[in-house]
Amino acid sequence: MNDSPLSDIHRLVWTALMAALIGAGAYANLPIGPVPVSMQTFFVTLAGFVLGPRRGALAVGLYLLAGTAGLPVFAGGKSGLGHLLGPTGGFLIGFMVMAYLSGLARTASGLTWARGFVFGILGMAALFALGLLWLKFSLDLTWSRAWYAGVAPFLLWGLAKTGMAVAVGRVLARARLMPANA
Repeated sequence: MNDSPLSDIHRLVWTALMAALIGAGAYANLPIGPVPVSMQTFFVTLAGFVLGPRRGALAVGLYLLAGTAGLPVFAGGKSGLGHLLGPTGGFLIGFMVMAYLSGLARTASGLTWARGFVFGILGMAALFALGLLWLKFSLDLTWSRAWYAGVAPFLLWGLAKTGMAVAVGRVLARARLMPANA
């Protein structure tokens, strides 16, 4: 889409849509421990691919604001500041960094498989680093226990969801549905 008077509206709609999808992704989860497997990371990565780094992080910020304000958008239908500061808080904050780094894959010519995977995996690494740190200290775990509770079970899931996000991002780009870069 070329930059036109409607481009700002298109970007705003996509930002709100991605924030809503991140929240909806919390309901598609497998509760396997203190950190559930959910579709949120797929939508966070896709938000970066679709919106670029700043607006992708903004969509996550909107999602976090909604959850902190009381909307049940966190995993398990939870909400509130207490949940944001709980054991999964590092992952929730890490979503913003993940979206920003994933958004760096987007260029004026679109999204390539290579750039999508490189920046998607960088975003996933940042998410896991922040989540691991927060989980370790919030639950007073050893590094090993924090790794096995908050990172190890999610590595393959994360790679699969990154691949799906790249594929969907490429389809949206080919269909010219992505908003113009801001």
